[in-house]
Amino acid sequence: MISTQNERALQQLLTSTMNRRRMLAGMGIAGGALVASRGLVVAQMAESTPVTDEMPFGSVVDVLNYALTLEHLEHAFYRDGLAMIGEAGITGLGFQSSVFASLGMIRDHEAAHVETLTSVVTQLGGEPVVEATYDFGYADAAGFLEVAQALEDTGVSAYQGAAQYLIDEDDLLTAALTIHGVEARHASYLALLNGVSPFPEAVNPTLTPVEVLDIATPFIVP
Repeated sequence: MISTQNERALQQLLTSTMNRRRMLAGMGIAGGALVASRGLVVAQMAESTPVTDEMPFGSVVDVLNYALTLEHLEHAFYRDGLAMIGEAGITGLGFQSSVFASLGMIRDHEAAHVETLTSVVTQLGGEPVVEATYDFGYADAAGFLEVAQALEDTGVSAYQGAAQYLIDEDDLLTAALTIHGVEARHASYLALLNGVSPFPEAVNPTLTPVEVLDIATPFIVP
């Protein structure tokens, strides 16, 4: 059974998630993707919790901090990238201005994820991880969209890989799966913008936390 303290924190997470889902009804996109650096997670989570395939997390708080670390990265990507390329960068690729507005909504959703996860980790008595410094390696709007798709695809697979570590926290797992669902919508939206199939396979690949961290390490500035 989930503890009373966990239950209160979970209720806040569930309420925030459902409020965002109602707000986004009919828009076709929503936010959240999980990508991070092995070094950042190890440094900011408990020192006694090595990030390995056999023992990636020592507690529910560690799982949430994993998600929070990745949400920080995603939020920073959209926040800084959209400010850099501007609406002209997106319309210059032949898209309508509504696409830039939709990407801005994704940015705002990532910010909401960061705020929610930070609050939940704090309520559970943990120390929330903080934003790092990133270098995403793109130089123009086309490159921005390509990196966005890579991050979103990785995020969907990352949530799948981490879900098993919430198996004893039924309600928290359900909340995580609702976020996973909107991440999949994100990935599909970015795939369409990049001109590739939004559903390339019948079964989505799963990544372990270690695999996700290894993929994302180059984005973290030491």
